[in-house]
Amino acid sequence: MPFGKWAAIGALGVLGLTSQAASIKKQPFGKMQEGKQVELYTLTNSKGIEVAITNYGGTIVSLKVPDRTGKMGDVVLGFGSVKSYLQNTAYLGALIGRYGNRIGNGKFTLNGVEYKLPQNNGQATLHGGPNGFDKVMWTAKEVPNGLELTYLSKDGEEGFPGNLPVKVVYTLSDDNELKIDYSATTDKDTVVNLTNHAYFNLAGEGQGEILGHVLTIHADRFTPTDAGQIPTGELKPVEGTPFDFRKPQAIGARIGEQDEQLARGSGYDHNFVLNRKGVGMELAARVVEPQSGRVLEVLTTEPGIQFYSGNFLDGTLQGKSGKAYQQRYGFCLETQHYPDSPNKPAFPSTELKPGQHYHTTTIYKFSVQK
Repeated sequence: MPFGKWAAIGALGVLGLTSQAASIKKQPFGKMQEGKQVELYTLTNSKGIEVAITNYGGTIVSLKVPDRTGKMGDVVLGFGSVKSYLQNTAYLGALIGRYGNRIGNGKFTLNGVEYKLPQNNGQATLHGGPNGFDKVMWTAKEVPNGLELTYLSKDGEEGFPGNLPVKVVYTLSDDNELKIDYSATTDKDTVVNLTNHAYFNLAGEGQGEILGHVLTIHADRFTPTDAGQIPTGELKPVEGTPFDFRKPQAIGARIGEQDEQLARGSGYDHNFVLNRKGVGMELAARVVEPQSGRVLEVLTTEPGIQFYSGNFLDGTLQGKSGKAYQQRYGFCLETQHYPDSPNKPAFPSTELKPGQHYHTTTIYKFSVQK
């Protein structure tokens, strides 16, 4: 499917949102190594839900939502100052670009020209390279009910062609929805695939493993990977595999099964092909944490979602509350086009041309289950 079809649908599905009245405050969040001040912007809606975002990496630092008793809890992993983000590469809560996920062998060909990218994940390029969008300073602007972040990725940055002006807008609604709008244009044919890498734990940040969370993913197929975690090109049915989340399943129910794909990812770290009915905003996934009653729904205009079960967290990262993040203390649901699409012509295209407008939208909606 040509990229343009997906690019045109980002604004759909947001009609019908109720009126929003989020407040915003700004405070210092530390300094870059060269001394530049980093800011933290906190959005709060009328129900007390609160999301804090820093202009370093466009990172979601905290996200506080109530449990079934009304008690607020922070449900994303993160650090207490920019210093820790500068020292770590786990992408906690960060904006990801130019290309979310992996590009095999760190290269792709476009219009007969081969572009070589830095390899930072074995032989692959992961999340845009070692100096991707998660490691840049974004220009922040307060907008009604939200925060607008902009960045110019220059031609040749991390090997990608074209000057790419990028805009990401975070909006918090009174429906307890955190909406992320991603936009970009280019002056040269290029590829782009933007996402957010928030690690969620609906029991609360640092509150143990996420294996008891109950997950539903609306996908009949997923993209299996080779030994380097690059998609083989197959769209494999989930039926009869540990990847079948079409009905609610505990994340940990089958994560330890003898399965080649689970072994390659050290757990779940795979792209799911969403069952899209058309163009527009559709429900991709739903997660319930039984003890707290917190519910997360992920809606998106994108064709895929990467489910990652926090397999490579190893206790070396200490979060904002002082808790060490052990293996599987958080999970990610990264909305996206498929990994390695520039090298897989049968996958939905991630090409963006001059005159086209890249625009995708994802919503993280929070509620409680009694």
